[in-house]
Formats: sequence, structure tokens, C-alpha cells
Amino acid sequence: MSRLRRTAARRAACWIGGLSAAVLLISCDRAAPLQNAAPAGSRPPGGAQGEPLAAAEIERAPSGKRRVFTSPLAGDWYSAGRRELAGEIDGYLAAAPDRKIEKLCGLVLPHAGYRWSGATAAHGVRQLQDRAIDRVVVIGPSHRVPMESIASVPGFTHYATPLGEVALDRKFIAELREHAEFQEIPFVHESEHSVGIQLPLLQRVLNDFQLVPIVVGDLDRATVRKLGRILGGLVDQRTLVVASSDFTHYGANFGYLPFSDEVPENLKKLDGGAIDRLCEKNLDGFLDYIDQTGATICGRCAIGVLLAMLPADAQVRQLHYETSGRITGDWSSSVSYCAFAVIGGWPPGQPATAEEQSADLSPAERADLLRLARATLTCVLEKKELSAAEPAEIRITPALRRPSGAFVTLYKGGQLRGCIGEVVPTRPLYRCVMAQAVNAGLNDHRFPPVELPEMDAIQIEISTLTPLRPVASVSEIEIGRHGVVLKKGERGALFLPQVATEQGWDLETTLAHLSRKAGLPEDAWQQGAAFEVFEAIVFGEEEPRAGAAEAGSR
Repeated sequence: MSRLRRTAARRAACWIGGLSAAVLLISCDRAAPLQNAAPAGSRPPGGAQGEPLAAAEIERAPSGKRRVFTSPLAGDWYSAGRRELAGEIDGYLAAAPDRKIEKLCGLVLPHAGYRWSGATAAHGVRQLQDRAIDRVVVIGPSHRVPMESIASVPGFTHYATPLGEVALDRKFIAELREHAEFQEIPFVHESEHSVGIQLPLLQRVLNDFQLVPIVVGDLDRATVRKLGRILGGLVDQRTLVVASSDFTHYGANFGYLPFSDEVPENLKKLDGGAIDRLCEKNLDGFLDYIDQTGATICGRCAIGVLLAMLPADAQVRQLHYETSGRITGDWSSSVSYCAFAVIGGWPPGQPATAEEQSADLSPAERADLLRLARATLTCVLEKKELSAAEPAEIRITPALRRPSGAFVTLYKGGQLRGCIGEVVPTRPLYRCVMAQAVNAGLNDHRFPPVELPEMDAIQIEISTLTPLRPVASVSEIEIGRHGVVLKKGERGALFLPQVATEQGWDLETTLAHLSRKAGLPEDAWQQGAAFEVFEAIVFGEEEPRAGAAEAGSR
């Protein structure tokens, strides 16, 4: 497969996957759907990417108070008992070489179950013993929630494992959230193992530190470098940065069989090309090699962000290499594990200036997005496959690349024909509009799917959204200006800003309808509910398409 085809396939998979990520999709009623134990550490090498984790637990509390996230990995990816887990990790550490690196600012560590990759990770983690580290930034890939050109940081305050709780560095996270590339995306951290798997290892060797968990999606190179600049401006001499990644996933179950003979030797050679470029700090060379070979290195973007952060005098040194094929003796399916040390220190940084997170667009950008929405839905209807859609011939400006939530609304004969969107950004605006145009046409459960002959009668409206922000009181909600998200217990619902105005509702009536939409009593909003607001820039096609009158009259 060519480099271009591999890259396109990876992006298509991310885009299509986003179409079915129900936790991120919301229909507008002008309701927001809220959404086999194995021996400890025995998760398959690299993790089963489509398999959900056990339900994570979060200790809920009002905004500004403690919210403790209890890791779902215990008893599956590693031992569930405190004593057993400590002994397991101590065994790995004791077996790792005691060769101290004088100055250390980062690590690259694997993230499979400890049975598979714990020994390799220990080669890096042992380097942390007796070091004064105040903050650990862990960057890992998203295996389950589709994300594109964006990173997610969590909203909880503490992370709990069998070894105890670790506080998150909320100030550092708040500074990241000033940038549109860092969002709090629902369910990402609750379902992701690549970051949480590192925490017990860190707890066992560090006395007192704060954690910054970051889950990254599929990043283009400009975003890799931008995240590196943002993080590089915030870290200091007492910060450790960990990039979490396994290396090549080989075998039919991973969809990657570049060779069938001399598998151990060929795997080592294949991984070696990526390892060499990583040790050379060659970001473009590392990513080019993955594109050229198709090497299935799941944390390539996490490693890329670390490389983008590195000062000129930093060095990357390989510490250990292992494969699950060697561990089991079964080379039909194998995952490679590597540990690396980043030698050096973080220089004093200058925090990056956050760009204004505005939803506004120029008239030309609005027209291009409307054209893109129509072209995307038409293309999918014509070719009858989701992967057929490609960006229309429009100019992708910085504003269209900015991560943003958006809704796409379809009208026919003045009546709603479909409306779906995402409030929390998970990708660039133009990609969001492409995905939600298809969702509004095909996946709004209130209507039958749009058919190709209808397209001339369809009018398209787009609402681009500002980031969500919490409000302390309903008195802060402005009818006609704010879209509103209500959350109470496990239920929630959303109205776009234009809903109340179109219906002629005042604030109390709006909140009563919003409570009903969430499946709650009409007065449920009055006590114990939390609210977030956002604003929207709404624009649409002015006139029906040619043939709309005839189509609408049939």
C-alpha cells in the first residue's frame, strides 16, 4: 500500500469511526444520549482495541471539589491488590539494570498489560528512583474514542489505583485548556489504558508528584508540533514527560502482515528503523518511516509530541527491546515493546499565546462549509459508502482547521429533516461538518435516511459552536444567545441557542422543556442540576436548490 493510501485510510477510519461514536453525537430537537474478566496483567499484547474496558468509577462532586477517578485497569491489566501490585512492580524493577542516567527529562514506555510489557517498562521507570520530580506529564494515544488533530485532558482532580491516589496538576491542565487543541472529551480517559497503565509504575518509584494525563488523537504534523510548543512552554526542570507507546503490532489479528518468513529477525529490523529515527530525534524521519512501512506503532503521535518538545541538546537512548512473540513463542501474533530515556533538561519556556477560541467565520468560509456539507452528503449517497467522501475543493483556512463543535441541520419544505452535531470538539471544524452532514442525513433516528433524489429540496444550516463553559446559576443563561446543556445524575440534554427563540420560550419554559428532553420531571432543573452554556454562529443556504419546488410538492 502506498504512503498516500495508508495515510488516507488511517484518516478515513478516524472520520468514519467518529460517525458512530454515540457518546459524542447529539440530535437537536429544536436528546443527548448519555451513555469477561481475565487474570491480572493478562490483557492481550497491545490491548484489544475494540473491546471496552470495565466501567470506570468517578467520585462525582460539585465543580471545584474533589472528583476521584478510579482506574478500571486493576485486576485485568495489572494486579488488583495493593500488596500484590507492589510486589509485581518491585519484581520488575529488581530485574532491571541499575545503570543511572545523570540527567533525565523524559521516557518512552510501553502500555500493554504488565505480564507483557512490565519488565520492559521497568528499564525506564527504574531510572526515576531517588529523583526530585514534581510533575509527570503522560501522553498516550486514544485507542477507542475517535479523535483527530486534538488532545484530551480530564476534568477529575485525582486518579486512584490500588497503590493510592495521585492529584492532578489542575493549574497546568487549565493552562492547556486555554488552547483549542486541548479539550475535555467525554469518556476518553474513562476508556483509555495507554495513560493509566503508567501510573502504578510511577507511584512505586516517586514519592510525591502531580499528574497531567493527556490522550491524543490522530494528529497531523502541524498539530504534533503545535502541541509540542504548547507543552514545551509549560514544563520545567522538575517535570518528567512520558510518551506511552507500543511498537509494531504484527499478525493477522492486527491486520498487518508485511512478511511471513523469519518473523523475529524481520520484526527487529522493522522496529529498528523507527528506533533509529527516534534516537536521532528525527521527527519527520520517524513519521515518514511509519508512513512508508505501515509500521503499526500505536503511540506514534504521542512520541511525535515528545520529539517536538525536545531541546537541541537532548539525547534519546534506547534502554530495552522485547516482543510478545519471544515471551510466548508464538510469532503468528506479536507486539513489540521498547523503553527509551530522554537525557537532558527542560529549559525555561515561554508559554505559547492561546489563539482566540471564536466560532465566527468569514462569509467565504461560511459558504465553503455549506458547500462542503452538501458535497459530502451527496457523495456518500451517490457512492453508498461512508469512506467515499473526501473534502470538496475548498480552501482549508486556519479557522476551518481549528478544533470546534458544530451541528448540521437539514430542512425540507421548511420542516426539519435531520439535525446532529457534536458539542465537544474532537476534530477540526471542516472534518466535523463533513461527519455531521452525513449523520444528519443518515443517522438521525427521528427521520428516515435522506435519499439522493431529495437533495435538491434540502436546505442546509450549520451552527459552529464556542467551547462549553459552566455557569454557577441559571441567571447567567441568556435566552437567544446561549445554547444550554443540562446535566443531572446520569441524564442530560442540550438545546441550541436558536431553539428557545424559535419556540418563543422564556428561561423557565426552556429549562422545563430541557428537563423533559433529558427524561426528567419538568422542575428537575431547579435543584441539583449542573449547566453549561455555549454560543453558536448560525448560517445556512439562502434558497432551495434547483428543482426544490417540484421535489417538495411530491
